[in-house]
Amino acid sequence: MKITFLGHSVVLIEKGEFRGIIDPFILENPSCKIKLEDLGKITHIFVTHGHGDHMGDTIEIARKNESIVIVNDEMSQYLSGFGIKTHPMHIGGRTTFDFGKVKMTIAVHGSGIYVGNDIIYGGNPCGFIIEIEGKKLYHAGDTGLTMDMKLLEDENIDLAFIPIGENYTMDVNDAAKAVEFIKPKKVVPMHYNAFGVMKADPFEFKNKVKCSEVIILEANSSIDI
Repeated sequence: MKITFLGHSVVLIEKGEFRGIIDPFILENPSCKIKLEDLGKITHIFVTHGHGDHMGDTIEIARKNESIVIVNDEMSQYLSGFGIKTHPMHIGGRTTFDFGKVKMTIAVHGSGIYVGNDIIYGGNPCGFIIEIEGKKLYHAGDTGLTMDMKLLEDENIDLAFIPIGENYTMDVNDAAKAVEFIKPKKVVPMHYNAFGVMKADPFEFKNKVKCSEVIILEANSSIDI
């Protein structure tokens, strides 16, 4: 399974004919070095919550590729109104797809969808555990530290993406504690330094994590699990 980090919280997953993307914030993402047309065929889109820097370019990508958008039920209803295919889930649900299994996990955050001057209810924010041929990737979404993360240790995560950028999510100290709870084999810090108030030093995070291998990925860099 090839994993490419596209900056901020955007993660591209490739395995055979499956090409999934998590939180596809491409066009206005200051960290992203590619254009939408560079993505190629996207079969599935995973959206952790409704904020613009996470839902991002979901609608355009899904329309172009006839992608299936895996998302919470409320956002599924919203996105279906744009004529795209969705698969609704909710926290704790685990579902088998043709490419593998997906579990929707708790994230403590918001999920409002901003439309002009209005905010549409976006349901619960979430994270995802995506399992393909026995390998598990965990994307925490935007979240604070929770004791529920301790339960994820039982999942035997191969690779985790954890936010460290404080202000809107965990800071470096809480993110290191989250890794201690989850105990993934490898972990990549995300959601930092893209915008002014999300300041964090990934090397400080790396120095604080003792139980997992920390991999600091530049945008558009890939690893295999």
